[in-house]
Amino acid sequence: MSTAKRSAGILLYRVVGEGGDRDAEVLIGHMGGPFWAGREDAAWSVPKGEPEPGEESAAAARREFEEELGLPLPDGVWVPLGEARQSGGKTVAVWAVEADLDPARAVPGTFTMEWPRGSGVQRDFPEMDRFAWCTADEARDRLVKGQRVFVERLRAHVRDGRTPGAA
Repeated sequence: MSTAKRSAGILLYRVVGEGGDRDAEVLIGHMGGPFWAGREDAAWSVPKGEPEPGEESAAAARREFEEELGLPLPDGVWVPLGEARQSGGKTVAVWAVEADLDPARAVPGTFTMEWPRGSGVQRDFPEMDRFAWCTADEARDRLVKGQRVFVERLRAHVRDGRTPGAA
């Protein structure tokens, strides 16, 4: 019996505009490593990762945020944005937290892989090589397709108070 892969993440946001013009800016990260180098569209992600055995998704989301940015998660109310299935079959659960953070302070975590492939040489690469605040519209272009739904759910929450992920 195969177990579906799961992942959990935090989408940091800040509200911009007032009244009917309220919207969200989100903090996302550009995926590191040679595969993503030089790519911008659909090459960014919510800071996220897989839970450890026995770890709750929310705890994994906090841990992964802190590992990928090298910074503590700012205090704030967690807004559940629900789950979405990625094209590779992984199910991702995301929470939004309204807070500010200077992305220039980030010290990304790293991973090791053989590069160039087949060379036998192991190299370290940042999990995410840079972070940026983006408007919701910019994030839609930059995020991998399977994560764009979280921005739309967050926008609904910011604009009219709807519960994210609700039908």
